[in-house]
Amino acid sequence: MERAEAEVEMAGNGDAVHTPHSAPPTAPSARVSIWESVRACGVWGRDVDKAELRRRVVMPLYARRAVAAAVAEKDEAAGVAAAAAARDEAVGGAEEEDGLEVVTPMVVFVNSKSGGRHGPELKVRLHELISKEQVFDLSVVKPSDFVRYGLGCLERLADQGDNCAKDIRANLRIMVAGGDGTVGWVLGCLQELNKSKREPVPPTGIIPLGTGNDLARSFGWGGSFPFGWRSAVKRYLNKAVSASVVHLDSWQAVIRMPEGEITELPHALKKAEPADQLEFSKASGSELTEKASCYKGVFYNYLSIGMDAQVAYGFHHLRDEKPYLAQGPVANKLIYAGYSCTQGWFCTPCTASPQLRGLRNILRLYIKRANCSEWEQIQMPSR
Repeated sequence: MERAEAEVEMAGNGDAVHTPHSAPPTAPSARVSIWESVRACGVWGRDVDKAELRRRVVMPLYARRAVAAAVAEKDEAAGVAAAAAARDEAVGGAEEEDGLEVVTPMVVFVNSKSGGRHGPELKVRLHELISKEQVFDLSVVKPSDFVRYGLGCLERLADQGDNCAKDIRANLRIMVAGGDGTVGWVLGCLQELNKSKREPVPPTGIIPLGTGNDLARSFGWGGSFPFGWRSAVKRYLNKAVSASVVHLDSWQAVIRMPEGEITELPHALKKAEPADQLEFSKASGSELTEKASCYKGVFYNYLSIGMDAQVAYGFHHLRDEKPYLAQGPVANKLIYAGYSCTQGWFCTPCTASPQLRGLRNILRLYIKRANCSEWEQIQMPSR
């Protein structure tokens, strides 16, 4: 049986992604996460004044309508037209123009499928705290559309002399309510701003809705969604306004497979450009073939290839096919444990297939170190 061989190249990205941070660099322990969840059941977060929070994060009416329209229509011009219409309504007295002294405008992305599926309720709560136009459901709106059309609309308004839109674009911060995969998806889309010279890149905070929440835990946002989440949401938003900004390393991975296409690409991957494929071939010393498939993506804390990735992949599909099974973090962890026994090290069917027996038989790994132009092949250990 022929073995399909995959090649992976990884390059550290010089452009950093920003994340609000209000905790030491060391990750909090699991006991801290549990304590924060218990603490949230009380008055935690109730000391944040709702009116003051709105004053700080809500955009003016015309601006938030412009962004929402541009994203919905996938057209910057539609956003500009919506802004003009909202201004006319305000002048006519039909609508009150609020949020003119916005300090730190904020946009929130919510993944309703993450973790215990608190997304729908959380979205309603966010509508109460800020505004409906500044909350985007990721099952409806892709973050790439927001980056291209929403931010593009603000930039176009700023070019037309709108100083308020210019300030919003410069001071905008983003919150992501989801797991590590959701946060990585949003950060990967925001990184396009660096490539197209559309700085600044909005700092990104996290409301941990996922099962593992490793990235959120590492940056002090907590390892789990609090039990008393309704009052805690205000604290998350307030923390995003006042937290300092630190840099997060990002890596670009290019994966080439000898043949075949991925029918359903994950959000983290997209089809590689010809230039990426050419550079990959030079790095690995192999020639491009018409049957080769090449993909690229951005990752942060870690990149998983192998049994752990297979477990995560299986859980993702089970959650989509049978959402009633994944109703909370505890249920999700039990499902992960079950997949680990069948797809991981114990009772694994992988041992029956020579293709899946060892990564070193099917994978070649190359990395480019910082300040180095040469690609280096990494030897895969026998285990």
